[in-house]
Amino acid sequence: MDEFSIKMDMPTEHMRNIFGMQDAYVKKLERDFGVAIVDRNGQLTITGKEEMVKRAMGVLKQLTIISGRGNEIEEQNVDYAITLGMEEKEGALAQMDEDCICHTVNGKPIKPKTLGQQAYVDAIRKNMLVFGIGPAGTGKTYLAMAMAITAFKNDEVGRIILTRPAIEAGEKLGFLPGDLQSKVDPYLRPLYDALYQIMGAESFAKNMEKGLIEVAPLAYMRGRTLDNAYIILDEAQNTTPAQMKMFLTRIGFGSKVVITGDDSQKDLPVDAKSGLDIAAKVLRGIDDIAFCTLTSKDVVRHPLVQKIVKAYEDYEGKEAARSRKERMSKRRGTSSRKGV
Repeated sequence: MDEFSIKMDMPTEHMRNIFGMQDAYVKKLERDFGVAIVDRNGQLTITGKEEMVKRAMGVLKQLTIISGRGNEIEEQNVDYAITLGMEEKEGALAQMDEDCICHTVNGKPIKPKTLGQQAYVDAIRKNMLVFGIGPAGTGKTYLAMAMAITAFKNDEVGRIILTRPAIEAGEKLGFLPGDLQSKVDPYLRPLYDALYQIMGAESFAKNMEKGLIEVAPLAYMRGRTLDNAYIILDEAQNTTPAQMKMFLTRIGFGSKVVITGDDSQKDLPVDAKSGLDIAAKVLRGIDDIAFCTLTSKDVVRHPLVQKIVKAYEDYEGKEAARSRKERMSKRRGTSSRKGV
């Protein structure tokens, strides 16, 4: 097949941003699309199979738009742009970049970076109760926190309540020193970290002192009615069905709730049922409740994390299939013995 070639202009001020250190990003584009990209004084020549050339050009155009808005192009942007280009959805990248939820204390914009994250953010905007389910690194808690702080700053809610079950991650920590707050703080540290980054330590401390922001273990929710609040339940896979029901019946008027969890990382006893799993079965189909499932494609941490999550997903899928096959074999064996 004859090689196809196309030319594309790119402003030189964006070229270093898009090409990456030592042209790492453009080399990734060349490798994944099977094309050659040559720069001649701000004019790119892309050569290869026609379909792949056009897709590569589409990705470069999207990255140019994002760079033109003042964003620093990161490896995650390039990887996801390539994924969308392969699926012929590259136009979605620039569209997502327009949706800025808020800014961190350092002025960095917080935006959804994948289609899954965009669907999650849209669901939070439209529904009173949203379940965000997915693996580590998909931004479930961080985006929910950004939405909560934005709603709080816009006076849409009067306070923010962040909670998670206080359960060890497979380790027995024994008795912790200090007062009650000191004992529960280690379990809530990830929530504090996100608050500090988005709101700033000083603003967070001031609002916490006034009781406008509350970070507490799930056990503290019993017996309360939470009106006019933005409530986030994190690590919901570690709730029992009774705890989940207790939490859901705390919701009052004017409140919005986001429940996040990773159903592949349960720290409950082996024979215990997860409140998140039960809620997913019981509550589907109810108006104003949305379930968003994020996958390894939505991981926005280091690219290696995405590969690790995908590898575990594949492994767990194979193990589940093997277990089903073994159960079926045992059933057939039992049936044949009964028939003798």
